[in-house]
Amino acid sequence: MVALMPGITAPDVSLRSLQGGPLSLSSALSSSPVAILIFFKVGCPVCQFIFPYLERLHKAYPNVPLWGVSQDDDAATTNFTRTYGSTFPVLLDERLNFTTHYGLTNVPTVFVVGKNGQLKLTSVGFVKADLEQINEQLATLTGTPLKPLFTESDDVPAVRPG
Repeated sequence: MVALMPGITAPDVSLRSLQGGPLSLSSALSSSPVAILIFFKVGCPVCQFIFPYLERLHKAYPNVPLWGVSQDDDAATTNFTRTYGSTFPVLLDERLNFTTHYGLTNVPTVFVVGKNGQLKLTSVGFVKADLEQINEQLATLTGTPLKPLFTESDDVPAVRPG
């Protein structure tokens, strides 16, 4: 389980992105009502499973910051993002500085952070209901029609622990 639960103020992540310069949570929240952070490790099977659904969220709500936070190096992370077709920004935390600040013990862990920096949702592993809740929140916050995150052809379990 994670140490940081909803209601806690999220540490301000400021890390170098795989795509170039640094990105910070505080600057993302200055122009968006919410940001999503996904901590992951490239060798994690549940991380590999969840990434295509995170990509669907990113494509459905492109103006909402959705960032992966990799615990691996540049080369491994680049290979992972290519393999799983991820187009959203990925930050590099190979020294685990922010992983420690967020109190993680398992990956993937998804944090939804509100405008004031307060954690709105924490989800560990793959939890279908949590991803559906995030999808609904993003549609409401952005005034965008709700887009289905899962299709009938997706063989998706309710839960897959990380």
